Amino acid sequence: MTKYVLKRLLHGAVSIVLVVTIVMLLVYGLMDREKVFNSDVNFSKQKYNNRTTYKYRRWEEYGYLDYVPYADYVNELAKNGEIDEETRSEAVTIGRADDGSQDSEIAAKYIKDFTDYYTSKGYTVTRLKAVVIRNKVATGGQPALFAAKDKSLFSRLWTYFSGIFYLDNIHRVPEDADIGDRGLTFTLYDPAKQVKGEDKVFSPAILGNGTVHKYLLYFNDTFPYIHQNFLDIHLGTSFSVTQGVDVFQTMTQSQGSWVQSRITYPTGLTEDSADDLHSATYVKGSRETSSLNQARFTDDYTNVSANRKSMSRLGYSFVIGIISTIMVYILGLPVGVLMARYKEGILDKVGTVYIMFISAVPSLAYIFMFKGIGRTIGLPWTFDMDNTTKLMYVLPIVSLALPSIASMMKWMRRYMIDQMNSDYVKFARSGGMSETEIFFKHVMKVAAIPIIQGIPGSLLFAMTGALITERVYLVPGAGGLLIDAINMYDNAVIVGVTLFYAILSVLSLILGDVLMAVVDPRISFTEKAR
Repeated sequence: MTKYVLKRLLHGAVSIVLVVTIVMLLVYGLMDREKVFNSDVNFSKQKYNNRTTYKYRRWEEYGYLDYVPYADYVNELAKNGEIDEETRSEAVTIGRADDGSQDSEIAAKYIKDFTDYYTSKGYTVTRLKAVVIRNKVATGGQPALFAAKDKSLFSRLWTYFSGIFYLDNIHRVPEDADIGDRGLTFTLYDPAKQVKGEDKVFSPAILGNGTVHKYLLYFNDTFPYIHQNFLDIHLGTSFSVTQGVDVFQTMTQSQGSWVQSRITYPTGLTEDSADDLHSATYVKGSRETSSLNQARFTDDYTNVSANRKSMSRLGYSFVIGIISTIMVYILGLPVGVLMARYKEGILDKVGTVYIMFISAVPSLAYIFMFKGIGRTIGLPWTFDMDNTTKLMYVLPIVSLALPSIASMMKWMRRYMIDQMNSDYVKFARSGGMSETEIFFKHVMKVAAIPIIQGIPGSLLFAMTGALITERVYLVPGAGGLLIDAINMYDNAVIVGVTLFYAILSVLSLILGDVLMAVVDPRISFTEKAR
């Protein structure tokens, strides 16, 4: 079994890489890169040459290409001591003409060196002449020189996969950091949960000095309740959907309005605040430059986010998905079994009508139908993150569960009827076993195996959310993230969410096979000797 699981994990890893490769080929090769500026409010503000250079800067951030401005090249020479400040100042000044006729002798030399160097490396060097209006250079029309080269697929893949995992350690911050002694501290009483003047609250935590994150392990009442910062996961930074935020953080961070509580800062200051001390990260010099930080913090771990009322996108999708999955197995399995047991009976006929209805009517139609019914009987039909009630979950859960219940009934009935016609059932009948014994001791056990195999997948994919259901009921879950990214040409989110789905798919298949082998001892993944 172990050998099989390791083999499947290896094959799964290869499959994940192939999936991400295909997606990158599609989004970076076939989608028009100009479309990434459709939702960029700053793009329309750029004029003339500034618009061109802005494009290339953003394309570099999006991962399309490598972009090197001539000014950066000259500044790097000065930083390395290859030229002095006077030479740098003259070299970086580009003439207005695009043919170089107005360049100084020194500028011409370094422009030629820059052009020759990057051309030899396969870059395309572009020079933009000044945009002149009435003898004056127009705003945004300054001359520009830069080199650019599209990234290769291999380079893009390497950059992406090598940056997914970020391991924090006590040597991450600079040597001159204002943090005290470097090291890890384990405590049974989390400082962020203690309030001055009140009894201590038991809550284990691990804190770091020299790490980027102050808190490396802690517990709270937010899904998934146990949190760690030893290992950061980066699936890609969003540029449109959630500007500047990583995909993984977008899916896991809490939402809604701020929630204030009584907290005690490291300096001993106690006040009502929404600051989440567990999110503290290091920012060099942040305490020295802010009197507010000096009053609250004893070191440069001052960058904190706010506590919010509602769960994360994954939290909402997971809760709705898990409850609907439980409903599917509680209702769909026994009804399917009874339909097969009493074939052609009243329950079988009613169940068949229900299955046909769910299969024939488009999902969007009956979801809106149930939404209308819910509004009529007074159930909440939209989500309010700041005033969440249990009743808000009723309509999304029911709408999500109904088609899956029908599918479960249909397949369970089919599997069991197929087994009833098997040879081993005929043999059991000839041996004198009753129909009830045959049905529950043999047929049901065999027919349930393919259903059981799907349980891990149902549980894992509850985190991905349901696109239509979440859109109709305005659930702030993970279901619409991929669609939003596609509509807004947010390539990083598209790739990140695809990777997340691919990992869940591989894990669900492996766990399904393992569970199937546990339930049925006849199934073995061990290769037999020849």
